[in-house]
Amino acid sequence: MPGGAARAHPPGPGYTLPDEFRPRVVPIRAGFAPYEIHVLPSRFALYFTQEGNRAIHYTVGIGRPGLYHAGAFYVGAKKEWPNWKPTAEMIEREPNRYAQFADGMPGGIDNPLGARALYLFEPGRGDTMLRIHGTNDPTAIGRAVSNGCARLVNEQIVELYDRVPIGARVLLYPQE
Repeated sequence: MPGGAARAHPPGPGYTLPDEFRPRVVPIRAGFAPYEIHVLPSRFALYFTQEGNRAIHYTVGIGRPGLYHAGAFYVGAKKEWPNWKPTAEMIEREPNRYAQFADGMPGGIDNPLGARALYLFEPGRGDTMLRIHGTNDPTAIGRAVSNGCARLVNEQIVELYDRVPIGARVLLYPQE
């Protein structure tokens, strides 16, 4: 469930991503396997676990109330500059916003999936339509505004994309 309709252009030169939204390595308690993604929606936080009880912390935008889906997933596909097509549910929920994109949108700077996307799959089901993706709207970071996906600024999703292997475990924790 990709978030947000296309935006003509990213925010102007006056927008600066807050320093606290920059990635940083943080300590984590023992017991987490390396190279997993853990999303804590109440903190707008995505942790990519590393060896040695550490993780890279990213600030993300998440799904709006009622559209966020907790669960255990795995990265079943990765795409650079992915195409985007709103789901039938998105079009039904907000036809004025999404019907114009019913046939899809090619990848590119105006695409709401941004520069990269990690496709979340479930065993026995396959593609869930949930993504961890970039965004053409960095003002959405640290907010619950999407249609269910977690989003990072493009620069950060490119970095994460390069680190995350296909098959990586992804845990989306429940909203509090």
